[in-house]
Amino acid sequence: MFPKPRINRLFAADGKCFDVAIDHGFFNESAFLAGIENMRSAIQTVLSAGPDAVQLTVGQAPLLQAVPGKQKPALVLRTDVANVYGKTLPSYLFSRMIDDPVKQALRLDAACLCVNLFLLPDQPEVHAECIENICLLKPIADEYGMPLMVEPLVMQDNQKAGGYMVDGEIDKIMGLVRQAVELGADIIKADPCTDITQYHQVVEVAGVIPILVRGGGKASDPEIIERTVELMRQGAKGIVYGRNVIQHEKPAAMTRALMSIVHEGADNKTALKILSQD
Repeated sequence: MFPKPRINRLFAADGKCFDVAIDHGFFNESAFLAGIENMRSAIQTVLSAGPDAVQLTVGQAPLLQAVPGKQKPALVLRTDVANVYGKTLPSYLFSRMIDDPVKQALRLDAACLCVNLFLLPDQPEVHAECIENICLLKPIADEYGMPLMVEPLVMQDNQKAGGYMVDGEIDKIMGLVRQAVELGADIIKADPCTDITQYHQVVEVAGVIPILVRGGGKASDPEIIERTVELMRQGAKGIVYGRNVIQHEKPAAMTRALMSIVHEGADNKTALKILSQD
């Protein structure tokens, strides 16, 4: 199922993964910095709860990789930067890859690369840039045995939704997820759909490629816990959450609560109890 040995550093023995995304500073949105103003502290807080992976950029990955010991989480390296998250889109949009992403990942001892596949309303050129990025990455990543995580993002209109908001229409999500699979993704980091009980359809359309579900915008504790429990029931192999962890008043406790859902099958009540204990 998995052609690359590094993928075993990302997924636990049960085949599940919780990746905490702390790469938000890459996108030049000041609102994304809440909770991660001090990156060294933010990373240490998350590490104390023992997630499977941490998603970082080339500029911040050394903070994780400088931590001694064998038990630290795997590094997922963000490879592309974009300017599509603001409430008002600029006149020139881009999704740009860093230079030599695979070699940089190897030097940083990353276990995986992450690259976007955007679908924005009336912005086909950004979608085309993302496809080009993936097509350039795929053969080089395969040559060096580096797993490729593709992040299909179906987004709402920025002015309507305020930027970075998921379009939960399941048909759009399924189409983009399948395109990511066809482009050669080893792992999919996908949007949740509006009706979470339908998410097995997204899992099915991805076939043998494991799906990790992204957290999206900030949500209440009961909402994010309930959603995660149901997503795992629907067949997701894990989650990639950022702001719902790093902007939480108790990020380590939230990490532990979510880990209990992903790896122990905890229900809503159990996970909320773990969250309240810290």
